[in-house]
Amino acid sequence: MKKRFGIDIDGTVTCPTSLIPYINKAFQLNITLDDLTEYELTDCLDLPKESVQEWYINTESEICAQSPLADGAKSVLTHWFHEHELYFISARRHKVMDVTKSWFYEQKIDFHHIELIGSHDKVSTAKKYNVDLFFEDKHDNAVAISEELDIPVILFDTPYNRKPTPKKVIRVKNWQEAKKWVEAWVALNDGRISQSVL
Repeated sequence: MKKRFGIDIDGTVTCPTSLIPYINKAFQLNITLDDLTEYELTDCLDLPKESVQEWYINTESEICAQSPLADGAKSVLTHWFHEHELYFISARRHKVMDVTKSWFYEQKIDFHHIELIGSHDKVSTAKKYNVDLFFEDKHDNAVAISEELDIPVILFDTPYNRKPTPKKVIRVKNWQEAKKWVEAWVALNDGRISQSVL
């Protein structure tokens, strides 16, 4: 049975290291992903919040245009496009919609809908589109979506999201793990397998 997937873009479909070369260049740093132990850069790096905000506003379009794909994302999403509905829901601002769509076309990733909400509060948008499952890399988003909508959320493991999670937030290391879990979940919902598989 066809499901509707809500899918975050940055750090989920794109590689979570996408920002790092830009951060290093802008702030004369030499960090790696392991240094980002919090989602908000200024919570784990000694940088002024105003400077980071200004830098991101000025660099957002370039980052959105140049971000590399997460390993395995393309093959999994291409497979799912023919079986489910892919609704990409991102905190990006609407002004980068054209850049975002161009990136999807260049990467040859099909989509049913893209929504850029300009905010990290994705609960209302996920509810509006009645998604059955969500994919995310931001810990508090994953928890809020799973608890408020009572749906499973796949959380892609990174150094910045390693706080404890509730039962319906499923931590995975990569898109292949996500695919394996999702296919078992779909089969369970279709009555093809037993609960014990999950």
